[in-house]
Amino acid sequence: MSDKPAKGEFTGRHMAMVMIGGFGIVAAVNFTMATYAAGGFHGVVVENSYVASQKFNGWLEEAEASKALGWDAQLSRDADGHLIAATSNVPEGAVMSAELRRPLGEHEFASLTFARRADGTFRSTQALAPGRWTARLSIEAGADRWTSEQSLR
Repeated sequence: MSDKPAKGEFTGRHMAMVMIGGFGIVAAVNFTMATYAAGGFHGVVVENSYVASQKFNGWLEEAEASKALGWDAQLSRDADGHLIAATSNVPEGAVMSAELRRPLGEHEFASLTFARRADGTFRSTQALAPGRWTARLSIEAGADRWTSEQSLR
């Protein structure tokens, strides 16, 4: 008798290749999906999800009240790193501010105030560090308050 397997026989070597190939595919898919998940997360992690869930309906009411005002603001950066907010339907005398955070990585935060310019746009009084930010804009005029969240790159 020979120690060689018969032609077409499934051996331990074949099983080892199947196991290595299978686990290699699983590992590759897991690393790919983890990369997509980390790169695509733009939300906020709350300290206590139960407390956040209790406030959720209030947040929805605030969002509806903001939407009903009909105001809008779109952020961009100028060459000096200041934020420019192009607004529409915002009344005279309104005050704008922004709370910013890094969406991933470093836990960096910034607070900006804005000054209204003659052309109706608002410009931040301080420059913002370059990079990716999530900005929560607030505009207040009398008792009315409008808020919006936007991403900056």
